Amino acid sequence: MKICTKNHHHWSLLDSLPHDKNGAGKYKCAGCAYEKGFKAGKNKEESLNIDLDKLHESQSGTMQYKSPHAAFAQGYVDGINNS
Repeated sequence: MKICTKNHHHWSLLDSLPHDKNGAGKYKCAGCAYEKGFKAGKNKEESLNIDLDKLHESQSGTMQYKSPHAAFAQGYVDGINNS
């Protein structure tokens, strides 16, 4: 997958996410995962699937090594709160 170039590389709202230096999401973009979770939450989807293989990679900014699983979950909660 290609490297993410979206502006969420510097989102401070994801600073508190746990790191994932050894897991399957190690180089995946937490910002993309957050956006995907936010959309799912806003749509109140009941079947959730992160699909790490479809997320862009990220190795810069605040997203480096951040857990895409935690980012997706936070996005989902924020999406529900925003709907």
